[in-house]
Amino acid sequence: MTDRLVATDFDAGTGVATLTFNRPEALNAINVPLAEAFLAAARELKALSGVRCVVLTGAGRAFMAGGDVSSMSGTPEQAGKAISAILDAVNPAILLLRSMDAPVIAAVKGVAAGAGLSLALMADLVVAREDTKFLVAYNGIGAVPDCGGSWFMAHKIGACRAAELMLLGRTLTAPEAKDWGLITELAPENEYESLLNGIIDKVANGPTRAFGAFRQLTDRANGGQLAAHLEAERAAFLEMTQTADFAEGVSAFLAKRPAQFRGQ
Repeated sequence: MTDRLVATDFDAGTGVATLTFNRPEALNAINVPLAEAFLAAARELKALSGVRCVVLTGAGRAFMAGGDVSSMSGTPEQAGKAISAILDAVNPAILLLRSMDAPVIAAVKGVAAGAGLSLALMADLVVAREDTKFLVAYNGIGAVPDCGGSWFMAHKIGACRAAELMLLGRTLTAPEAKDWGLITELAPENEYESLLNGIIDKVANGPTRAFGAFRQLTDRANGGQLAAHLEAERAAFLEMTQTADFAEGVSAFLAKRPAQFRGQ
């Protein structure tokens, strides 16, 4: 592991590229520098020839614990500026990875929350360690999902279950997430690497061009408007930064106390 905020590794022999969120001291919570490193890494992978599988993972104890809420404090203008700076990088990175032929596998452990859940669901396959927790988290700060979360949840598990996660603040265990269709496979810690490597090997040795065409077809079947939806998410999130509930949610999160929302 390097000291880069998003480390990349490419095995030319297997065609497997690994992209690792590398801010473990903050459970890989995404801030502007990490977001910009993510875009740079996605551009690096897009420029490589021979990529047949992309593995998206997190260093340390977690995949990603969501956005760095501390960067969203202050005035609505300050919060909006920080959020837009993050999405200026993350949204293009998502579109770059979705435009590649190589399937994306999210290797998830610890927690996938908020933006972490969104980015895990952006992957074609999600392989989770059995002790992983999955949650929307945006409801806790009076915001809406971004980084494609509302798009991928609605298309992968349907509007009803997406609403349950958001409105009831459900935290799913990995077995529950498997039952819901959020993840592909799971395994206990002592079997996880073997399971993950087997799936990576199978995907990397598959018909990569056909896989890419299949993803494009399924995205079109879902309306083919991911880029526009990412910007609609941004607009909705920025609107939420103007509310009293958002200010209360961020303040409560940072103070580690329950939020008292008033619908304002």
